[in-house]
Amino acid sequence: MGKTLHPGPMSKTKRWDPSLWASPVPFGLTKVKPRHIRDTAKIAWDNKDNLNYAKNIITKGVCDGCALGVGGLQDQTLKGPHMCTTRFNVLRLNTAPPIKPEILHQDIDGLRKLSSRELRELGRIPYPMMRRKGDRKFIRISWDEAMDKIAEKMKVLNPKQYAFYLTSRGITNESYYTAAKVSRFLGTNNIDNASRICHSPSKTAMKRSVGVGASTCNYQDWMGTDVLVFWGSVAANSSPVSTKYMMEAKKRGTKIIVINPYKEPSMEKYWVPSVTESALFGTKIADDFYEVNIGGDIAMMHGIMKRWFEMEKDQKGSAINHEFVRAHVNNYEELKDTVDRQSWQEIEKSSGIGRARISELAELMAKSQNGVMVWALGLTMHKHATDNISQVCNLSLLRGWLGRKYNGLMPLRGHSSVQGSGEMGADPFVLPGGDYDEANRERIEKVWNFKLPEWPGDSVGITIENAMLPEDNERKLKLYYMSGGNFLETMPDPDFVAEALSSLEIRVHQDIILNTSTLLDAEETVIVLPAKTRYEQDGGGLSTSTERMIYFSPEIEGNRNRIKEARSEWQIYVDLARRVKPDDAHLAEFNSGQEIREEIAKANPQYDGVQHLKKSGDVYQYGGAWLCEDGICPTPDGRANLISIDIPDNNRKAGEFKLLMRRGKQFNSMVYGDNDAFNEMGRYDALINEKDAKDQGIQEGEPIVIYNVNGVFQGFARIADIKAGNIGIQFPEGNYLVPKGIYENFAEMPDYTVDVKLEKADHFNANKDRQYYEKPVADLEDNPN
Repeated sequence: MGKTLHPGPMSKTKRWDPSLWASPVPFGLTKVKPRHIRDTAKIAWDNKDNLNYAKNIITKGVCDGCALGVGGLQDQTLKGPHMCTTRFNVLRLNTAPPIKPEILHQDIDGLRKLSSRELRELGRIPYPMMRRKGDRKFIRISWDEAMDKIAEKMKVLNPKQYAFYLTSRGITNESYYTAAKVSRFLGTNNIDNASRICHSPSKTAMKRSVGVGASTCNYQDWMGTDVLVFWGSVAANSSPVSTKYMMEAKKRGTKIIVINPYKEPSMEKYWVPSVTESALFGTKIADDFYEVNIGGDIAMMHGIMKRWFEMEKDQKGSAINHEFVRAHVNNYEELKDTVDRQSWQEIEKSSGIGRARISELAELMAKSQNGVMVWALGLTMHKHATDNISQVCNLSLLRGWLGRKYNGLMPLRGHSSVQGSGEMGADPFVLPGGDYDEANRERIEKVWNFKLPEWPGDSVGITIENAMLPEDNERKLKLYYMSGGNFLETMPDPDFVAEALSSLEIRVHQDIILNTSTLLDAEETVIVLPAKTRYEQDGGGLSTSTERMIYFSPEIEGNRNRIKEARSEWQIYVDLARRVKPDDAHLAEFNSGQEIREEIAKANPQYDGVQHLKKSGDVYQYGGAWLCEDGICPTPDGRANLISIDIPDNNRKAGEFKLLMRRGKQFNSMVYGDNDAFNEMGRYDALINEKDAKDQGIQEGEPIVIYNVNGVFQGFARIADIKAGNIGIQFPEGNYLVPKGIYENFAEMPDYTVDVKLEKADHFNANKDRQYYEKPVADLEDNPN
């Protein structure tokens, strides 16, 4: 799409800047901060039985953690080595030995006493297993027996009655692509991936605004832009290596603004371990924080635009880039009319931020010739997520921050290659290279040489609900095939999820480790298949980073703890196709990773070039350095679209709070410690504004209860710098408070925002028998109805 190519890694600024130091005390001693040296030493100790292989993964492989895209110890952004404890934390998943048989084959109730963290620490799944209904333990079976059982079941089911799901744990583009092809070959469109519960609204919003579903810029554009704005993103926690980029941006004069309900300590100060200056004295990250109400981001963005339109009345061109808008943007007058109708009172009430503060940010942005907008789950885990992101796009378009150096829109992906999942077609609404529309379907049918199902597939949340449909419903889900993932610890209403997963006739867990969902019963059989990691994948594999860099990660030899019966994930899917439809299996056959890459280059034209990536360090960026370069968008008319919406009604009632869920000492849903390294928050602590706590008579550390009609969370109060009217607890511990079945309108993202009540634990327990959330028993009532 773009004509300019990425220039490759740039040199860091060598001068030290004491004005950015977080503390004069070396190594942040006495400060609450990550202990990188201690943690790294512990990780090395945990991998001591396979240390040389661990070293090879770090130095030769592409990171299977976050989506920054680090190959070996290098990336395409800055020269110099990278060290990241998030990456080190997932290292043991690749180096661990098999689970000991006496542990693996114990009574199922013994395994169920373990948390997912404890199950992960047992080691890797060593061989195929199954557990039939009524069995007390897993039994070992052969690959042939396992695959035949799955295939025989699929042969008798309506394709609408089985589904596939792929998580983000190190899965490569080859596996996503093969799963996408095989699922359609078998006749189902029920295939989804981890992006559905993180960034699916980003793609939806960006495509309607600017015609693309990926970051339009690069990390290098942070370093030299005038302003870098993080919306609902705690990049320092989810993608720690990004702090190195933020530090370099600060040294080059970039202002960093963070908009989040909680003043995250990691975005205030960070000790970057791979930079000597920062490792010693830390780095001040954010120049300013705006603590917005949960769900108030659209109002705040409308406040910024309202201030811009006010500035335009006094001096044309003082806030709006009219030249860019005239040449490249639609719907300007419509948006202006919508924003003008909204009152400052409405904006302040919804956002929780005063007019003066919003105007201050609006004026800073108006003076900035260049700007990059970054966002993450703080904007996407809402029922109006697509509208959230469309308004971020509006801000950038009004300023002309698109398609050129130091400018752009960046959904900061949290998982390695989850950007590639949809681009490979592992999504009910897309195929490789485009949407699941008639034209693209016909194109892919020519590439794949078989007819695709024409009925619409269901997203992950809907498929789980479909497991509870009546037996005579044609969409009653009876078989779920999962590559990784743990819906019990990612989806709303875990109790319902457990019931739904247990009601399936067959459940397949293709994974490298056990987790709590693997241990649930099924109506007939649970089958567990041992997968290879990306570093063991035959022929190596590809992953796509946030900035559209496609990295080749080679097969790495020397694993002392090799799982002899594990198979590459793409090979398992090919085997499944062969057994379900043996007469036509040649249509879904692959014999090597290189064959898959050759076909990916044909199926998704943006990926034409990846077939040449064959060794460690090989990388290709699709679309050029900037998508929508020079403001030209891949929309029908080549222009971007401003999207006009009203400020949503958050509908919070008096005495209720909005719930914020954050991740601490964990990667995705994988928890690595009991206390957050940045604020010492425990797994069952609740972040409460000081005024809110005082109003409730709650003291620091006091037992509290957070509840609503969906569930109850019992924990401890922790006074914090969080927006009044909002409460923060950990994910996934807070999922019991989130109702099932509420989805974002455009991308079917589950809505994780919810209203809750807060009480002192002793008060709650003393009065709970009279509270509405317990159903009365009519026979025990004085006046039963």
